[in-house]
Amino acid sequence: MMLTAFTVAVLALTALAERLRLNAPLVLMLVGVLASFLPFIEAPELSPELVLVGLLPPLLYASAVTSSLIDFRRNIRAIGWLSVGLVLFTVAGIGVLIHALLPVSWPVAFAVGAIVAPPDAVAATAVAKSIGLPRRVVSVLEGESLVNDATALVSLRTAVVAISATVTTGQVVGDFAVAVVVAIAVGLIVGKLAVWALARLHDVLLATALTFVVPFVAYVPAEELHASGVLAVVVAGLAIGYWSPRLPHSGQIRINTRVNWAMIQFLLENAVFLLLGLQVHRIVSDAAANDLGWGRILLACVLTLVGVMVLRLVWVLATRVCVMAKKRQAANWGESVIIGWAGMRGVVTLAAALTLPSDLPNRSALILVAMAVTVGTLVVQGLTLPTLARRLGISGPDPREDALQEAVVMERVSRAGLEAAHAAAGDQDKDVMRRIEQMTSLRNNALWERLGRESEVETPSDAFRRLRLAALEGERADLLRIRDAGDVDAEVISSALWSLDAEEASLARIARRADLVSAAPLRPSLPEEPCAHLREAPCTVHPLTVDSCPECVAEGLTPVHLRLCLTCGHVGCCDSSVGRHATAHFEATGHPVMRSIEPGENWRWCFVDQLTGGGSE
Repeated sequence: MMLTAFTVAVLALTALAERLRLNAPLVLMLVGVLASFLPFIEAPELSPELVLVGLLPPLLYASAVTSSLIDFRRNIRAIGWLSVGLVLFTVAGIGVLIHALLPVSWPVAFAVGAIVAPPDAVAATAVAKSIGLPRRVVSVLEGESLVNDATALVSLRTAVVAISATVTTGQVVGDFAVAVVVAIAVGLIVGKLAVWALARLHDVLLATALTFVVPFVAYVPAEELHASGVLAVVVAGLAIGYWSPRLPHSGQIRINTRVNWAMIQFLLENAVFLLLGLQVHRIVSDAAANDLGWGRILLACVLTLVGVMVLRLVWVLATRVCVMAKKRQAANWGESVIIGWAGMRGVVTLAAALTLPSDLPNRSALILVAMAVTVGTLVVQGLTLPTLARRLGISGPDPREDALQEAVVMERVSRAGLEAAHAAAGDQDKDVMRRIEQMTSLRNNALWERLGRESEVETPSDAFRRLRLAALEGERADLLRIRDAGDVDAEVISSALWSLDAEEASLARIARRADLVSAAPLRPSLPEEPCAHLREAPCTVHPLTVDSCPECVAEGLTPVHLRLCLTCGHVGCCDSSVGRHATAHFEATGHPVMRSIEPGENWRWCFVDQLTGGGSE
């Protein structure tokens, strides 16, 4: 009953937060804090085993398997500075602060530093993505949050051992190196074995079930070998995410796995924040019985909260200065400040605090400090980060630039696909090849149509989606009538319905991505001269006509988008238009380069080399 009520509360609060355009993790946590003080609410107790073994491995795996290994490697320097350097810097800084504020030993003080050092994998990226930060910033924060838990938990383990035994510097460095090396090895082995097994499983349910056990299969052996189970899970997830797309004939497995893991990640990510808030009353009550006094405890809470935020900003800005000075490049201070301020802690910090020895003096006060840092960073930094990003002019990727890049990429890979199909086709496949070429052209044109001016004119792709969705609705209605009549086996009906649902979902996804494209100026970061034709062509010329395609006017057609020939100034319609007059002009004259003259767009296209280039004016 309690689990059902908890799940319903998570779903309802998340839906309410999205409707009100509020940050769901913050709403869930604050509601949990308020609910924890209600006498009729029986809050579930948070145990470190539940978080570190039950929740953390699948959460980290879900993030890692969808992260880009290429982006991770590209930003490895920044991620290393944050996930290792910053964590150790915070451990030392907070350790000194706690030792000065509270009557605890140095090992205990450093243990508290390790507890509050790592920003939460869920909180940082959830807030970053919700406010639309640049992809590089999100990639750095994701990479940091995937690895920093390993550094912090290994540091915590060492500090706890030092509480009751003498530990030398050599032992600390050796244990850390072993923990990292063994964890990476375990993660790679588990990832390779999982990919090997997925390549031989053709049953969707079996393959999906296999991915559910991967995080624990990586975590448990690594911990048994005294390595970092967290790092092993991350390595396994990154490896599977990178290798699995190469598996042949596993598209349905990947789709099914992605959907199931998205659901698990959604439930766990939101549940941990509500669970976190529900612990506040119990932790405050336990701390009230401490002999230190509320004044001293609250001072430690506030100064530790301020300390973790200041230490992060100082480290990020200082390391950025050093790195940029070494590269002799100008630092992007806006992004640096955002990364420095995006240090929200989460449930891992509280779970790590609960692992402190039960007989440790002032344990309840130390747990309250960890709770204060967690709640404080989520509230202070989580609520102010969107405003700070706006003030600094930091914004996320332009959907129109994404649309252009996707269109360019698909245009390129389509040529490779058609070449492969032609190589495999025989003389009897000419009709089939024409159909494939037509389908490829329609798909690519749909991507290009997402660019250009906002217009009341319905594009061919929009018309296709509208009519195909109407057809699917009619097919589904008739299929359900057949089902209700009971004349056809249920499994056949289910398979047919699944096919209709898959096609409808694909059409809906394309429509949603098209809706994201705004009318803001599109000035993408493209190479100016990727080929000789673009290198020799001007960025613009005077158009022969204004805001019209003369051939379309003569033929009574309506163009979708307009293109300008950079050789003679001819204005023609795009390939999604009925006339395709820009391409026809190239075929008749051989003029190689055109540019878009849609409002705010400055990209060029080489017909000969099939390449896109910038068109700065």
